[in-house]
Amino acid sequence: MTQEEILQQLGPFSPLDYAKTRNFTHGAVTGLSPYISRGVIDTKTILEHLIHRGFKFYQLEKFVQQMAWREYFQRVWQSKGVLINHDLKNDQGAKFNKGMPLAVHDANTGIEAIDHGIRELKTNGNMHNHMRMYTAFLSANLASFHWADSARWMYYHLLDGDWASNALSWQWVAGTFSNKKYIANQDNVNHYTGIEQKQTYLDCDYDTLSATTCPEILQASCTPVLKTPLPATVAPTLNPDLPTLVYNYYHLSPSWRNTETANRVFLLEPELFDQYPISQSCMDFALKLCKNIEGIQVFTGSFAALKNHAGGSPLVYREHPLNKHYSGIQDERTWMLNDPAVAEGSFFSFWKKFEKRLIKTYF
Repeated sequence: MTQEEILQQLGPFSPLDYAKTRNFTHGAVTGLSPYISRGVIDTKTILEHLIHRGFKFYQLEKFVQQMAWREYFQRVWQSKGVLINHDLKNDQGAKFNKGMPLAVHDANTGIEAIDHGIRELKTNGNMHNHMRMYTAFLSANLASFHWADSARWMYYHLLDGDWASNALSWQWVAGTFSNKKYIANQDNVNHYTGIEQKQTYLDCDYDTLSATTCPEILQASCTPVLKTPLPATVAPTLNPDLPTLVYNYYHLSPSWRNTETANRVFLLEPELFDQYPISQSCMDFALKLCKNIEGIQVFTGSFAALKNHAGGSPLVYREHPLNKHYSGIQDERTWMLNDPAVAEGSFFSFWKKFEKRLIKTYF
């Protein structure tokens, strides 16, 4: 899908409907998240498109705030690096189990809406943000499994998998990146999913739920087997007299330096995907997206191997926390604000500063 086709999806989009219904699993969302996560389109382009359509800030506020969450998580990843793979603010505790609940893995939790959401995730790679919170609550809080293994499992299946958004959202739910743990009872799940289920282990008030021990159905554990299906490729054919533009899983923008004559390579590093594995569906999605980039070659191998193949060709790439071992010419990523407030505190302290500067810049 081209950027123009992606923006066309915003044609019928109503930011006011989004603000009212975004927390409902059948709410008015855009469906753009997979394309943002893969770097096909950026939040600034989306914001400018909606402003051009005539929307005012008060109409866009909730939508822009959600895009700001994404940028906040990315800024935390920039700042903290691999520390986001560990409890950031509060220790979840040594008593917590490793692995994940088997019932969550198998979509057999007994909570109809959540099981449906997990099946959707495993089938098509999509899961509503509220459903992600419910799933994380069951695994990390009610079942007392450490968030990390379950977060890797969810990321593995998500077409819009963004490790910062995923890991830090799980930490927010688990209380390791927030002041308290997130919980939701059956009334809450029913309200936002439209399913009327009663007499479950979540069907109680919040005081009772907070004191509930792990239900038997969530006690069995498993360690998910997550392996990335990398395509077999040959060494790229590169003209040493031209620069080599390096694309990757987080950067597949067809508009990046698109007027230049250059070698173009979609780099798939086995070591990186060992650390952050993705499913066959996610890999297929990325490979399909890269076809929008004219002349691109797919190469499975290390950055060092690509550099060796490039010979005298300078390597050009975009900044990203997973690119710290790259060398060459680095372009900055595109943000809604090029000089955002540093994400040292909570999101809401970040948003307070971000909002003022955003209004001054765009409105």
